[in-house]
Amino acid sequence: MCILFIAIEQHPKYPLIICANRDEFHQRPTQAMHVWQESNILAGKDLQAGGTWLGLSSTGKFAALTNFRKLPLSEAPKKSRGDLVLQALVDTKINMTAELAQQASQYHGFNLIYGSLKQLYCYDSVNNQSHQLSDGVHSICNGALDDIWPKMARGEKLLSETIRSQKNLSIEALFDLMTNDKQALPHLLPETGLDEEWEQLLSAIFIKSPTYGTRTTTIITQDVEGNVETYDRSYAPSGECITKQQFNLATVFD
Repeated sequence: MCILFIAIEQHPKYPLIICANRDEFHQRPTQAMHVWQESNILAGKDLQAGGTWLGLSSTGKFAALTNFRKLPLSEAPKKSRGDLVLQALVDTKINMTAELAQQASQYHGFNLIYGSLKQLYCYDSVNNQSHQLSDGVHSICNGALDDIWPKMARGEKLLSETIRSQKNLSIEALFDLMTNDKQALPHLLPETGLDEEWEQLLSAIFIKSPTYGTRTTTIITQDVEGNVETYDRSYAPSGECITKQQFNLATVFD
């Protein structure tokens, strides 16, 4: 998972809107979003390491992960960060933040968004900080919470404009936002240790290249009555949408 935009209490009909893109190498084997019967979660699956990047539980928990892009990485063997999403979705501990702080050194840097759909938190493992997400529009990418990289600022602006302009929220408008492939100007690129060509490629909300790019977009909405809908689309290396799915949280686990 590479970028998320989360709007909390910004739309009169939808107090929670989550828009997320997962960026990954195209050769990495992946299973699209589905119900994991053994653990009662709805998530895609990384078939290489066995974890996931984003999911929902039957009890209304949400979790999603972004990698913290800070090179060079430690050469010491580390666990797969996708396991953390699974832990957060099935966790019954009172203090998840303390649990994450104890485990953080076992993984390369990450941001984990977790909690109930009514109360979300973001844990930044590099700075060992956890924040409850307040009312407003948030972006989480590959740096600290609400770092303002160009694509994050663009997405926040587009999401805010979409919300303000639409009394009846258009899911297609949200997908349009998440497939915006405009790249940043070179002098505005963040410095994360990658060469400029990679920084340029990764500066778009929607990334397209033959080897690496946006594999999945997931949109989650919760309305004022508590109904949760999830829309999930997968893409080919060309950026063409190849699968579309929709799930209702109240019925998907039946």
